[in-house]
Amino acid sequence: MTSPSLSVSPEDVLAAAVRIRNHVVRTPVLTSPAADARTGAKVYFKCENLQRIGAFKFRGAANALLQLTSEERKRGVAAFSSGNHAQAISLCATELGIPSLVVMPADAPPAKIKATRDYGAEVVLYDRLKEDREKIAADLVRTRGMVLVPPYDHPQVMAGQGTAAVELFEEVGTLDYLFVCVGG
Repeated sequence: MTSPSLSVSPEDVLAAAVRIRNHVVRTPVLTSPAADARTGAKVYFKCENLQRIGAFKFRGAANALLQLTSEERKRGVAAFSSGNHAQAISLCATELGIPSLVVMPADAPPAKIKATRDYGAEVVLYDRLKEDREKIAADLVRTRGMVLVPPYDHPQVMAGQGTAAVELFEEVGTLDYLFVCVGG
């Protein structure tokens, strides 16, 4: 199996915004006079902490899962994550009627493991100091015939996550600078 191209165009992100709009929360953009005073600029905060599962990761999971074929949906999806992507895959898959499995470290926050299970995924725990989560997930994908949706390095996930910026630009217009937290 060849890995998909990691190239993501502005058109991919705009298409993702249309695709996921009925599945995500349009999160607010807030301002802070204190932040403005400290920076000498007008600062806008895109509040993705108010997104479903509390993180922008839901956007990427939704975009990837919504593009699965009906045959792929029947086979189910697998992912590996310590928390936010795990919860996003679990919730979105359950809502779309897709079986899901998430490989999580045994020492992940218990609340994140519980939420992932509560959203409907089968959780496979591993020892992150002795085992390789990507190998575990790859073995499960191979033996169960599932589709792997990694938390990063996946063009559909990246395009979906980029939709937060689309909403920001729609609300506030052109920016001089855009600072983005990067995880994963």
